[in-house]
Amino acid sequence: MKVTKTKLEGCVVIEPTLFNDDRGYFFESFNTERFNITIGNEVNFVQDNQSFSVRGVIRALHFQKGDNAQAKLIRVLSGVILDVAVDLRPSSKTYGEYFSIELSSENKKQLFVPRGFAHGFSVLSDTAEVFYKCDNYYNKESEGGIIYNDSTVNVDWKLKAEEIKVSEKDLILPTFKSALV
Repeated sequence: MKVTKTKLEGCVVIEPTLFNDDRGYFFESFNTERFNITIGNEVNFVQDNQSFSVRGVIRALHFQKGDNAQAKLIRVLSGVILDVAVDLRPSSKTYGEYFSIELSSENKKQLFVPRGFAHGFSVLSDTAEVFYKCDNYYNKESEGGIIYNDSTVNVDWKLKAEEIKVSEKDLILPTFKSALV
């Protein structure tokens, strides 16, 4: 397993060791012991989520507040996405900054997003299936979000404006500055 730190402290890219032969491939997508050693602290995932989306969909930017904050480990089962993490930790030197990476069924990369971040993705392929682990249960009263086209965060979703598909719920999310008040 190869681990690459990002510019956002605690947010890392994980590349599994792939075993290929004439039958196909095998890789270990998750191992609690190795993962916790790699991350440098203990993360206990309690919920798995999976989504299917078509090209142009942006699911973003979501987070859980307070005691219900969630760390996530994201990977793509089919297709290609641009995965985005936004640092919401006021004491962080990268507060308000984002990191993005293409995750795909081809590259098999995973992104670990610790608690204290907003998360989202855009679909760059015709379709994509995304799978992610969470270390805390979803809590409706604690959900928060930032509008995908916020000018402060200024995410480049790698899509043309006419391709973008956003849910009605996500279209009314607040800006970065008002979401964290």
